[in-house]
Amino acid sequence: MNQDTVNPQKSRKGFSRIFHAGGYSLAGLKAGWGETAFRQEVILSAILLPIAFWLGQTWVEVALLCGSVILVMVVELLNTGIETAIDRIGTEWHALSKRAKDMGSAAVLLSLILCLGIWLAAIWKIMHV
Repeated sequence: MNQDTVNPQKSRKGFSRIFHAGGYSLAGLKAGWGETAFRQEVILSAILLPIAFWLGQTWVEVALLCGSVILVMVVELLNTGIETAIDRIGTEWHALSKRAKDMGSAAVLLSLILCLGIWLAAIWKIMHV
């Protein structure tokens, strides 16, 4: 089977590849927007990201605050991708499907805990200076 007929993206080069990859990324963000959790995280990030520039006193602090918020959205998209791939295979209950979905959910939880910890540390620092 010819690889080009399966995935035309593999044969693209240069700007064409970048342009099409950007389109796929935008489609992924649009698909993510259909997920309630991702929508909530995007809305919260619209509030937290500007606050990060006010709260952070150095570029490193701003980067940590912003990065932790963006990381939550990245992990949420990956978790949704895992869940979608599992559901494509089959919607019937299977121990391995449950395990994959649970691990994706745990990754989201850990990213949220990390984000919360970074933000609480930054607020603590501001309040005790």
